[in-house]
Amino acid sequence: MAIVGEILIGAIAPLGPRAAPSGIDKHPVGSRIFLGSEGFVGDAQGDRKHHGGIEKAVHHYAYEHYAHWIAALGSRSVLSRSGAFGENLSTRGLTEQDVAIGDTFRLGRAVVQVSQGRQPCWKLNARFDTADMAIRVQKSGMTGWYYRVLEPGYVEPGDQLYPLDRISPEWTIQRLWRVLYVDTMNHHELAAMVELDHLPESWRGYARKRLQTRQVEDWSRRLQGESSPSA
Repeated sequence: MAIVGEILIGAIAPLGPRAAPSGIDKHPVGSRIFLGSEGFVGDAQGDRKHHGGIEKAVHHYAYEHYAHWIAALGSRSVLSRSGAFGENLSTRGLTEQDVAIGDTFRLGRAVVQVSQGRQPCWKLNARFDTADMAIRVQKSGMTGWYYRVLEPGYVEPGDQLYPLDRISPEWTIQRLWRVLYVDTMNHHELAAMVELDHLPESWRGYARKRLQTRQVEDWSRRLQGESSPSA
């Protein structure tokens, strides 16, 4: 069980030298807020093709990871408070090693279910003014994860994430990260990932395509943005 330290939302604003529309700059709310099927009221995403939606309604990032990033990057203003990674929930007590796909929690009056890990994108590079920040986050395994909302309801800071059910406790976010980014052509793991029917089809599709093509997909556009050589 973990206590929500902060709930954060953000409006769309220009990000980085490209002035790309983004909602990554999240700020804490001080009172209860309604969580609907596509996220918290007032929270926005600049790129709805890749962010937000039912399967990415809420982004959770463990505050424990901030010490690692401060040690790696130095004391930056963006790391002076939670919200640096565009997260909606900031907690202590849950990390990618603990949380598994399909884990269901009561959160205030809402019920949420872990849907997928977070795939870092180039907007982290702009957010941190660090050209390789997205790949650093990907390599670290400290990516955070998303929830789908099974039951909308009001949530407030200090609420507990109370565990209700575990469908596939063996499929932690850390294991999923390892299959996608470390042991990338492990056919046994990829085949098991394809059968994980509560994992979004887009993620199962990565595994299915790797098994068919015997190749790993190109990550450069996601990690570097439109200016990457492969874009």
